[in-house]
Amino acid sequence: MKKIIAKTLSINKYLQNFCIQIMQKILLKNFSFANFSRWFFLGILIAVAISFFDLLTKKIIFNLIDRNLQNQQIYAITDMANASNNEFKIFSFFSLVKVWNKGVSFGMFNQLKNSDIIFSIIQGGIGLILLFWLYQVKKPYLAIALGLVIGGAFGNTIDRFKNGAVADFLDFHIASYHWPAFNLADSAIFIGITILLCDEFIFNKKIKK
Repeated sequence: MKKIIAKTLSINKYLQNFCIQIMQKILLKNFSFANFSRWFFLGILIAVAISFFDLLTKKIIFNLIDRNLQNQQIYAITDMANASNNEFKIFSFFSLVKVWNKGVSFGMFNQLKNSDIIFSIIQGGIGLILLFWLYQVKKPYLAIALGLVIGGAFGNTIDRFKNGAVADFLDFHIASYHWPAFNLADSAIFIGITILLCDEFIFNKKIKK
């Protein structure tokens, strides 16, 4: 029991230090326009590209599904002739679907009241905070990671402001079990956060040792 308590306290202390480091990066005590690095602009470029292609893919896929439902035409996609409702079966484990998600990534909190307003503010705020963090980045892979998260956050925020919900269309499944539908922005956010966590909990630990 004592070992469990000691381990829990150690984890809590590590998380507190991690949060303090994040806040120090966000406060920008030495902010200056002269300090913008090439990694900042790399992150911005990636963020813009992710937002653009996220919104573009949502529009293309949803238009494709709508046209097929209206005209019942057979497109040159595997098993398209057997598509039903809002689903195009591509492989036995993967389909394109049309889902409006009022929650966050992967359909979480989809039933929350006024979720469109709440999550638009949260996602937009997180995106702005990460922009400040990006300003201080000195490692290219961190710029890429932050660019992915920022781009994904703003892509979904724009979608939410425009449509009141986020368009999801990627559906992976095994038999009758379906992973919650997601989109390009969700994928970018997941990859970016994974890189940031690896940097904090793996790369930095090796350097300290």
